[in-house]
Amino acid sequence: MIRIIVLGAAAGGGFPQWNSNSEACRRARHGDTAALPATQASIAVSADGSRWFVVNAAPDLREQINREASLHPKGGLRSSPIAGVVLTNGDVDAVAGLLHLRERTPFVLYAHTRIFGVLEENPIFRVLVADVVERQRFELNQSFALRGPGGYESGLEVTPFAVPGKVALYKEDANKGVDFGTEEGDTIGLEISDASGKRMLYVANCADVSDALRSRIEGADLLLFDGTLWRDDEMIVSGEGQKTGRRMGHVSMSGETGAMASLDGIQVQRKVFIHINNTNPALLSDSPERQELESAGWKVAYDGMRIDLS
Repeated sequence: MIRIIVLGAAAGGGFPQWNSNSEACRRARHGDTAALPATQASIAVSADGSRWFVVNAAPDLREQINREASLHPKGGLRSSPIAGVVLTNGDVDAVAGLLHLRERTPFVLYAHTRIFGVLEENPIFRVLVADVVERQRFELNQSFALRGPGGYESGLEVTPFAVPGKVALYKEDANKGVDFGTEEGDTIGLEISDASGKRMLYVANCADVSDALRSRIEGADLLLFDGTLWRDDEMIVSGEGQKTGRRMGHVSMSGETGAMASLDGIQVQRKVFIHINNTNPALLSDSPERQELESAGWKVAYDGMRIDLS
């Protein structure tokens, strides 16, 4: 069995975003049940329901842990059921939460060499001292067993793979052209499986749905996929930004080349959008955009959502 908890469903800034006065954010602040608040994107996975692995350490991680009873300490005065953290990119939204895990409780940190390079460049991450937090580098397209401290066997296997995307915003180099210095390993998807053959994919950042990605997704029991924007020019049209979705490294939900059209016909048991920006009208459960995506067989993730693959 693979157990999944959505710790956070929103894109960077969360929902409502601290500096946004949009109608949707106002609705969320005022308790509108059709505009549920959400923290920044992260999930926890487990095979046994007692030891958990967090995928991406969002800035909201402390809040997410305190809200989720499954992640509360149970084994002593200083303990945690979090056995490891797996990083899929080096964005602030994926790594800043590591600083919440600095109080000398062991866990294993998994990342690609490119992402470890980001952490090593910033001395603040040395608070995750090496004699407590084990570092495990992984290679793309090479499967590995998720293990916790002391070699704890989780019963889960992970295959990391490159997806179309971009280098973290703060690492962009305009002198390197339209790719801004992006290299393989900057944006990663995860395929997670168990001994029974259950298989899920976590692709929370993705700039394009390639044929290779479609083939990998085919037949999965669960797909958690990038739902940042409804339309590519959403930020520009709303007046809340100057970049398209693709410029930010995100494919839109809608449109001829959007996720829903590109993944139409793919055989997946459950399709769920995650990492949803506060500008995306599909966040609102009473919106026509939400109705459209649900009619197309998709769901929208929400904080606290639980999915069991058995």
